Amino acid sequence: MRKWIAAAIFALGIFCFINCKKNSTTTPPIEPGDATLTDVVLTQNLNFPWEILWGPDNMLWITERGGKISRVNPADGSVTPVITISEVVSNGEGGLLGMVLHPDFATTPEVFVAYNYNKAGVYTKKIVKFTYNGTTLINPVVLLDNIPASNIHNGTRLAISPDKKLFITSGDASVSSRAQDKTNPAGKIQRINLDGSIPADNPVAGSSLWTFGHRNPQGLVFVGDRLYSSEHGQSTDDEINIIQKNRNFGWPNIEGFCNTSSEQTFCAANNVAEPIFAWSPTIAPSGIDYYNNDAIPQWKNSLLLAVLKDSELLQLKLNAAGDKVEVVNTFYKGTYGRMRDVAISPQGVVYIITSNGGGADKIIKVSKE
Repeated sequence: MRKWIAAAIFALGIFCFINCKKNSTTTPPIEPGDATLTDVVLTQNLNFPWEILWGPDNMLWITERGGKISRVNPADGSVTPVITISEVVSNGEGGLLGMVLHPDFATTPEVFVAYNYNKAGVYTKKIVKFTYNGTTLINPVVLLDNIPASNIHNGTRLAISPDKKLFITSGDASVSSRAQDKTNPAGKIQRINLDGSIPADNPVAGSSLWTFGHRNPQGLVFVGDRLYSSEHGQSTDDEINIIQKNRNFGWPNIEGFCNTSSEQTFCAANNVAEPIFAWSPTIAPSGIDYYNNDAIPQWKNSLLLAVLKDSELLQLKLNAAGDKVEVVNTFYKGTYGRMRDVAISPQGVVYIITSNGGGADKIIKVSKE
């Protein structure tokens, strides 16, 4: 009898272990009408890719921090180098970072990139516009220069608004006081015209400043004319923000919400915008994109967020107004390592780049079965 009871307890333990492990994931169960997802490795042997985007030429465009820009065929994963920018200097998390293509690329084949380099011995970031000639990038034009850089906290995502303004995120470049200094371009989101000139309706005449008080914003995406950003906190309060003209996003005085007495005082006096969502402890959020395709119906009206420290893809389901995160679902946690950025094709296929280093980075393709 004792042996029978012991065997039954052992069997029950095995059953519980298997099912508890199965149910420990935050990946939601498939509901009626949901698409079943499949994930495959499209491309391998990349080295610290930073940006991935879907080009109007129906190719994926990527940057790697060492200075390389490539086009990737989404059908077979083959990589075609476009250019290696020799001026790029990759220190720590710095190097060749954000990239965006002109919205009228077929008639105006311009490529906007942001990278770090040594300027008279000072590590610096600049924004450069190139022309794509069908093979490589030519005719570099510097649009913005003298942005402080560091081996950490460079931010550096680019996005173009529907009215064709270029938005640039910049971290505090490891000096937190810069974020509240409106005369310093670090710790800011900047806005310029596509020719590098300053829009007349920017908050400060003659300045590229759009918002300030940022620590390290590494995600940026327009949904219509609304701009969302993801931002790294220090030890608490990673954030999702809606970027609003001339608002202060608080760093280093505020972390996350205005929820202590000292923070409430600062927020009231300094026009601080609170995040729409925050994580404590931190997860290290990076690139984001917006999903609203019928291919994966359960992801419609969601931000998809690549996460570094927690090595996962997050679905942030928005409410109908788009100003709140209603549901957070986790996918591929620990499967592919650190995730850096996300791109979405017009057909609703999702592409994720990893950030593990050592030439082992990949592009992951996620689609319905």
